[in-house]
Amino acid sequence: MIGLGNPGAQYAANRHNLGYLVVEVLARRAGGSFKAHKARADVLESRMADIRCVLAKPRVFMNESGGPVAGLVKFFKVPLDRLVVIHDELDLEPETMRIKLGGGDNGHNGLKSVRASLGSGEFYRVRLGIGRPPGRQNPADWVLRDFPASARADVGVQVERAADAVELLVAQGLVAAQNAFNT
Repeated sequence: MIGLGNPGAQYAANRHNLGYLVVEVLARRAGGSFKAHKARADVLESRMADIRCVLAKPRVFMNESGGPVAGLVKFFKVPLDRLVVIHDELDLEPETMRIKLGGGDNGHNGLKSVRASLGSGEFYRVRLGIGRPPGRQNPADWVLRDFPASARADVGVQVERAADAVELLVAQGLVAAQNAFNT
C-alpha cells in the first residue's frame, strides 16, 4: 500500500497528502511505526487479513514518487496486481472515493511518475475526491492548500473510510471493495 503525498510538516494537511493520511491510519491500526527504507520511503511491514503487507510513504515530492515506488516493488517483490496506490483525485467531489484496477494518470503527476517508473498502470488505485478548485484557481495551488478547518472532520471520516476500503480490498478483492465503497 503506497500513500502518495509530499514529505514535510508544511504539507501534512494539504489536499495532496490524502494518500499519506490513509497509510498513517493503516499503520496506527496495525500498531506499528514507519522506518526509513533505502528506497527513499518510510515503510511499515505488517499483516492485513492474514496477508503480508507493506505500507509506504515515499520521502520525495509527489511528482517524483515513481522511483521510490519502483524501488519498493522490486525490493519486496510485489507483483503489480498486488500494488495499491492511494491518492487524491481532482475529478471526484470531496468525500467521494473510487477503487479501481488500472487506468491512466488523468493528469495526476504522482501517478504519471509511478506509471513511468513501473512501465505499467495496472495496479489498484484508491482515489479520494478533493474536487476542482473554484473559479480560475490553478489546480497546483489548490492541491497544495490545507483543507479548511470547516472540512477537517469530514476529511478525517474520508480517510478512515479509505483505510476501511483498503482493508476490504486486501481481504475480499476488488469487487467487494467497489460494491461497499465506490460512492
